[in-house]
Amino acid sequence: MSQPDIKAFFDNATFTVSYVVSDPGTRRAAIIDPVLDYDPNSGRTATRSADEMIAFVEGAGLGVDWILETHVHADHLSGAPYVRERVGGKTAIGAAVGEVQRVFRDIFNIPGLATDGSQFDHLFKDGDSFSIGDLDASVIATPGHTPACVTYAIGDAAFVGDTLFMPDFGTARTDFPGGSAAQLYASIRSILSLPEDTRLFMCHDYMAPGRDQYAWETTVREQRDSNIHINENVGEEAFVATREGRDSELGMPRLLLPAIQVNVRAGGLPDPEDNGIRYLKIPLDAV
Repeated sequence: MSQPDIKAFFDNATFTVSYVVSDPGTRRAAIIDPVLDYDPNSGRTATRSADEMIAFVEGAGLGVDWILETHVHADHLSGAPYVRERVGGKTAIGAAVGEVQRVFRDIFNIPGLATDGSQFDHLFKDGDSFSIGDLDASVIATPGHTPACVTYAIGDAAFVGDTLFMPDFGTARTDFPGGSAAQLYASIRSILSLPEDTRLFMCHDYMAPGRDQYAWETTVREQRDSNIHINENVGEEAFVATREGRDSELGMPRLLLPAIQVNVRAGGLPDPEDNGIRYLKIPLDAV
C-alpha cells in the first residue's frame, strides 16, 4: 500500500492537529482541518496557524488538490477559505453536512444559509474514492460525534477527525445535535476494520494524565488493543453507557458558539454590516 508523506501542525490554543498529506512522487497534496486563529477575548482573528502550513507547502514545492474537513468543528474556526485563496485546492466535507447546517441555521437565525452543503466545492459520500497525485484515497462515513463526520483513508494512513483520540484518551463526545453513541460505536468499528498496521491520525490531543507529550499518531492495532473506551473487549452496550455517562458531565467547548456559525459556512466569516464590521452571534439560553 502506498505511503503518503504526512506533516502535522499542532495548534496549542485549541489542541487541534492539522495535516499536509502529499504524494512523494507527484508532489500533489491535501490539507486536512486547517485552523483560523481566533481570540475570544478580543474577537480578533489571525492566520498564524494557516500561514505556517502555507509556508511548508510552498517551501516543499507542493501543489494542493484538496482542503479536507473531517467534520463541522466546534472547537476551532476553519482556515479553509484563507488557505484556498493562497494555495488553491477544492474544499470538501461529508455529504451529511446539510443536517448540521439545518440545526444551526435555526439556532443562530441565519435565514439565508443554504443547507445543501453548497458552500463547499465537493461533498463526499460513504465509499467515495478520490486521488492525491498517484495516491488512492477513500472516504468512510463515521457519524456519531456529528452527522457529517468522515474519515479519509489515504494510502496506509487514515485521518479520523474527532471520532477517536489517542488510546489513553478514548473517544469523541456524542452529545452535540445529531450525535449518537451507538452510531459512534459502529463508526469506530468501521475504522478498526482497516488493516491493523494502518496509521491513524487524530484531529486533537488533550494529553491524557500520565503523559507528558502531545501525540496524534497511533495504529489500528494499538486502538484495538488499548483504547480506554472501545478496545476489543468492549461491546456496544457497555460503550454507549460509558460514553453517554461521560457526556453528561462535559461542559460546552470554549469556542463552540463562534466556531459553529463560521464552520457551517465552510469557514466563511459573516458579511460586514453597514459599518464595515463583521459580527458573530451569541444565542442566549438556546444551546
